[in-house]
Amino acid sequence: MILNRIGDFSLLLGIFIIFINYKSVDYATIAVLTPFFKTQSVNFLNINLNVLNIIGLLLLVGAAGKSAQLGLHTWLPDAMEGPTPVSALIHAATMVTAGVFLLARASFIYEHSTGVLKYVAILGALTAFVAATSGLAQNDLKRVVAYSTCSQLGYMVFACGLSNYSVGIFHLSNHAFFKALLFLSAGSVIHAVNDEQDMRKMGGLKCLVPFTYSMMVIGSLALIGFPFLTGFYSKDLVLEIAYGKYNNTGYFCYFLGSIGAFLTAFYSTRLLYLTFLAKPMGFKQIICFARDSGIQICLVLSCLAIPSIFIGYYSKDMIVGVGSHFFGTAIYANPSLFNFFDAEFIPLFYKTFPVCLSILGFVLAFIMYNFYSKLLFNLKTSILGKKLYNFLNRKWFFDKIYNEFITQFCFKFGYSISYKFVDRGIFEIIGPTGISYLSFFIGSSLHNMQTGNLYHVLATILMGISSLFGFKQLSLYLLSIDFYFIDYKLFVLGIFLTFFMVNYQNNV
Repeated sequence: MILNRIGDFSLLLGIFIIFINYKSVDYATIAVLTPFFKTQSVNFLNINLNVLNIIGLLLLVGAAGKSAQLGLHTWLPDAMEGPTPVSALIHAATMVTAGVFLLARASFIYEHSTGVLKYVAILGALTAFVAATSGLAQNDLKRVVAYSTCSQLGYMVFACGLSNYSVGIFHLSNHAFFKALLFLSAGSVIHAVNDEQDMRKMGGLKCLVPFTYSMMVIGSLALIGFPFLTGFYSKDLVLEIAYGKYNNTGYFCYFLGSIGAFLTAFYSTRLLYLTFLAKPMGFKQIICFARDSGIQICLVLSCLAIPSIFIGYYSKDMIVGVGSHFFGTAIYANPSLFNFFDAEFIPLFYKTFPVCLSILGFVLAFIMYNFYSKLLFNLKTSILGKKLYNFLNRKWFFDKIYNEFITQFCFKFGYSISYKFVDRGIFEIIGPTGISYLSFFIGSSLHNMQTGNLYHVLATILMGISSLFGFKQLSLYLLSIDFYFIDYKLFVLGIFLTFFMVNYQNNV
């Protein structure tokens, strides 16, 4: 919730700045007026900043919160605690893609603030890599699929950062089908094994849930970009676009994306092996009663499996390409940054490199887990292996850093400083407690002066009358010399209170 609120706050700031400058939040109006704001700046903390750059960065942080980009990504794996159909519908197909959709629809802003595009691309590439490495060492079935979602969102974001918004949306639409298939298949497996989500307690389910196994295989192959499945057409196109930029940002995205493709294939095969192909490692009474889900779930999985195989091939020419008018004017592509032609003519080696890495990751994971499991165990239990496994299993320690250095600091500050020192300290002393104590103190002092003797009463009356005349003369004197910086009434009141305090101390 908090991480999403950070993104929402940044998004709201971006919308407010757009409204202040454009006097509108209508897409068509903003698209027409944006070229006129290329040189306009806004003063913030006495620093002149370009308006479009500020808007682009704020919208980027908002998109990072919604689409779980690096830094604001920790909510997505933790959200897998929710129901699996919710994960399939919201966390794979609709909600997490809102940030990518925002970047694509705000293309006319980003295309005129090219400095921000570099940060968009780098953020997406880092997200794709970090999420893929974290998925390698997760043991929760749905958490592995969640990290693959996070990684694929990184591909979409850096496609938008490289000015190929249609390619990013193409991968978004393809990803929705096979990721929803993966989530619902994972839910079917969890349902079959009595709500168990730990892959280390599964195994041997291939013959027990054959339909779910086949659906999971189709979804995993589409995810890793296996040739001629849906993921192949969009994922490889994203990487070709990255290399076809022929600049450092493009190369950075290409190589991190290629490594991410290898890791995605590795952990997807690991998921299939530990869940379906390994020897049964769960409880006997649970494994023996594992069955495929009912006809309703199987029908839904079948409906998702068909587009997971074919939709990429049939929709590629419609959505992306030079002659496509699928998006019309909804997405703006700057002709000087358009590189679709260059991506078509990159060397064959760089075109096939990501596919080869994906197949290598698939084969390597299958061989290592099937035939060299002892070697894998020895590597994992070595000194370096333990540290690396712990680092990846605990998700690069993002949660630990946030909890110990940010959350705990806020808790301590909120209790020790804000609550005890400011709220219960300063405000109470200046406010009700202090005033009531001062009133009681003054009243007690006045009460102690009343001894009941006549000469004490006369003395008090005389001192009071003398004090009033003295205060009158003093106030006239202060007004005559123009003490603008002092309120004489407070000064007089202070003398009056001091007199009574001294008197009270003497009586005690």
